[in-house]
Amino acid sequence: MMGELPIRRLIEACAATVAAHVEELTALDQAIGDGDHGLNMQRGLKAVAEAAEEIAALPFGKALHKAGMTLVMKVGGASGPLYGSLFMAMGKAGDEAPAAPARLAEVFAAGVEAVKARGKSDAGAKTMLDVLVPVQAALAEGGDIAAVRAAADGGLAATGPLRATKGRAAFLGERSIGHLDPGARSSALLVHAVCDVLEEE
Repeated sequence: MMGELPIRRLIEACAATVAAHVEELTALDQAIGDGDHGLNMQRGLKAVAEAAEEIAALPFGKALHKAGMTLVMKVGGASGPLYGSLFMAMGKAGDEAPAAPARLAEVFAAGVEAVKARGKSDAGAKTMLDVLVPVQAALAEGGDIAAVRAAADGGLAATGPLRATKGRAAFLGERSIGHLDPGARSSALLVHAVCDVLEEE
């Protein structure tokens, strides 16, 4: 059903995608945040990519945990702990690479719940969860890669008209309306990067 996940290629694809969109992420974050999301994410994913060989040699769960720990240490702001929590919780939930889509949905759900707990938030607050929650729902419903991509894009688009209630953007109140959330954008980019690699498999 699902082959062995190509961890190294997934890492490299995620790092390359973020690197290619640093300026976009920076511009989004300048509008409603500190303006450092692009560079922070680039630094974190670069560190993970530099350790890709070591990480890929680990069992699936430990690989995700190592990637998450690296993000916590290298990504500044709130994004490091949030993305770190996502990957570490997924690693804890799945010692071995998911052999079926239903199992992948369970592992991803564990990561999403960790992000909710760490950020004390949920979908609708104009955060990365507005992408992660719909993606998790698509996986739980047995959606294919196209459905997962659509869920990520739809979740990202939905952050535009939202008023931020969490994070730095929340201080802007009504002025946060009309801007895409940078964390949701980086999440959507990573989802698409993973989908690209899986489609090639």
